[in-house]
Amino acid sequence: MEASEKRRALREKAMRLPLSPGVYLMKNKSGKIIYIGKAKALKNRVSQYFGSQTNHPPKVRKMVEHVDDFDYILTDSEFEALVLECSLIKQNQPKYNILLKDDKGYSYVKITPNPWGNISAAFRRDDENASYLGPYTGNYSVTAAVEQAKEIFHLPTCAKVFPRDIGKDRPCLNYFLKRCSAPCAGKISQADYEETLEAAVEFIKGGSKSALREMEKEMQQAAEALDFERAAKLRDRIRAVQRISNRQKVVTSQNRQQDVFALSLQNDKACLAVLCFREGLLCGTEHFIVDVEDDLPQMRQTLLLRFYAMERDIPPKILLDGPVEEPELLLRFLEERRGKKTELTVPQKGESLHLVQMCHSNASQKLGDYFGRKGTQTTVLDELQQMLHLPKLPEYIEAYDISHTAGADNVAGMVVFKNARPLKSAYRKFAIKGFSGQDDYGSMREVLSRRFNRYAEEQGSGEGFGRLPDLILLDGGTGQVNAVLPVLEAFGLDVPVFGMVKDNKHRTRAVTAGGEEIEIKDGRRVFTLISTIQEEVHRFSIAFHKQKHTSRAVSTTLTDIPGIGEKKAKLLLKHFKTIGKIKTAQEAELAAVPGISRRDAQQIAAHFKSNHGVIGDYKTNPTQEGAE
Repeated sequence: MEASEKRRALREKAMRLPLSPGVYLMKNKSGKIIYIGKAKALKNRVSQYFGSQTNHPPKVRKMVEHVDDFDYILTDSEFEALVLECSLIKQNQPKYNILLKDDKGYSYVKITPNPWGNISAAFRRDDENASYLGPYTGNYSVTAAVEQAKEIFHLPTCAKVFPRDIGKDRPCLNYFLKRCSAPCAGKISQADYEETLEAAVEFIKGGSKSALREMEKEMQQAAEALDFERAAKLRDRIRAVQRISNRQKVVTSQNRQQDVFALSLQNDKACLAVLCFREGLLCGTEHFIVDVEDDLPQMRQTLLLRFYAMERDIPPKILLDGPVEEPELLLRFLEERRGKKTELTVPQKGESLHLVQMCHSNASQKLGDYFGRKGTQTTVLDELQQMLHLPKLPEYIEAYDISHTAGADNVAGMVVFKNARPLKSAYRKFAIKGFSGQDDYGSMREVLSRRFNRYAEEQGSGEGFGRLPDLILLDGGTGQVNAVLPVLEAFGLDVPVFGMVKDNKHRTRAVTAGGEEIEIKDGRRVFTLISTIQEEVHRFSIAFHKQKHTSRAVSTTLTDIPGIGEKKAKLLLKHFKTIGKIKTAQEAELAAVPGISRRDAQQIAAHFKSNHGVIGDYKTNPTQEGAE
C-alpha cells in the first residue's frame, strides 16, 4: 500500500474514534510502539497526524511515515490519560517520545563491616559483606556527603587495609592536619574507631542539621556527667560540621527546598538543566540533551513529567524558565506523587530569577560542550540571548553598515560572527545600485532585499546566503531597524533585528528595537561582543568605500586623457596595477597593452609628462572581489 493510501486509511480509522480523553499508541509494521501520546479528545488529536503534513515539524512527519497502525485506551479524564501516558512511556521507551536517559543511575553509600570498617560512594551493590544506604539519585550529593563525613569524623581516605597495616608506617599528613585519626599508626583504639564510624553513618543518614543537634545534646550530657574528654571530642566534631557547612554558599534564603529548571536551545537540540536545592544548599545538578520540539510549553511539560517519573524527590517549589502546557494537570500529577502541595513558578525578579538565570547558563554551557564550543563563547551568546529575549541562541549573527562620502560611492558591508567569532569567509560587500545620493535607510533596504533574494535562490545549500541568521545587527538606531522590517515581512521571514547605537564618543552604548533602547553595561561579555561586531562591520564597510572611492578617482584621472574611456582605463589599471607605473611607462610598454593603440600610448605619455608630479601612486583593485 502506498504511503498516501496508508495515511488515508489511518485517518479514516482516526475519524471513528470518540471525542473522549485517552491515550493513543502509534505502531510500526512490526507492531512495535514508536510513539505514545495523550489527548483530551482522541478523535481530534489522532486525526491531525494523518491529515496535511505541511504543518507538522520534521520529527512528527518522520514518525508518521513509520506508522502502520495505532491503538488507543479510553480514560475517564484528561488527568488519568496523563498518568497513564507517563506509565506507558516509562514501560515501552518509544523511539519518538522525549526520553530523559538517566545514565547516572543510582548511587549508594557503602559501609564495610567492622572491625575497622569504612564508608565510600558506590554505583552498585556488589559486596555481600557490606551494608548500603540508598539508593540516591545523583552521585554528586552522595560523594559530597561521604567526603564531608570522613573529614568531620577523621576517617581514613587512603587505601590501607586494617588491621593488616596497623603499625607498619608513620602517620601521614592528614593526621597532623586533623583530618584522619591515623589507625595505621595505632593512634585510635578499635572501640573508639567503631564508635566514630557509627557516628559518621548517622551523620549521613540524618544530615548535618539533625546530626548537629544530636551532637550538641550529647555534648551537654557529657559535660553534666563531668566526662570532659568526651565533651571536648563532641565539641570538635560540632565545629567541624559547622566549618563544612559554612564552605557551601547558601544561594537560596527564602525557599529552602526547591528544584530549578531551564532550557537552552541550539539547532535541533535542547539541553534541560536542573539545579536541586535542599536546606538552602545546592545538593545536585543534572542535565539532559534532547531533540527540540516546536511547542516549548508542551516540551517543558513533557520534560518535567519524564524527570519526576524517574522516582525523583519532588520539592514544595519548582522554578521554571518559561510557561508549561496545561499547568493544572502537571501540578496535580506532581502533588499526587508527592502527597503534598507543590508550587510551579516562572519568576520575574529577585533571588528566584537569579537562580533560573544561573540554571539557564548551566544549560547553555552543557549544550556548548555537546556541540564543541568553548565555554566563554557559550556564555556570551547565552547572555546576548537573554538580554535581547531571542527565541534561540544567536549562533550565527549578521551585521550591516552603510558607508559613503556625501552620498557618493554608496556601499555597504556585511560581516558574520559564528559562535561569537568572525567568519571572514562569509563577509560580503554591496555596491548600492538602486539610486544615487545620500539615503541610509534606502541603502539598508536595498542591501537586505538583495541579501534575502539570494536566500530565496540558495536556501537549499544551507551555507552563505543560503543560511538564515539567528540575529541581524544594524549600525544605527531605530530608523534603520524600521526601514528593514518591511523587507523581512515581505519575504515572510522572522529574524530578530536590532540596531547598534553609539554614544557621543563613538562607543557602543545600547541596542535598539521597536523604539526602545536596551542599555549594555560596561564590563559585560556581551558588551565586548557587540562592540567588536560594530567596530568590525564599520571597518569593513569603510575599507570597501575607500577602495571604491580611490578606484573611481584613479579611473577618472585616466579618463581625462583624450581617447581614454572607462574601458581602456580599466585595461591599463589591470595591466600596470598602479597609476605610478602607468606614469613612468614607455610608449612601447603602453602600446603593448591589449586594446591600447600607439596613438593612445602617445596621448597617455604626453599627459603625464605635462602633469609630472601631480598624481600620487594610487593602488587599485578594479575587480573588487567579493562585491555583491
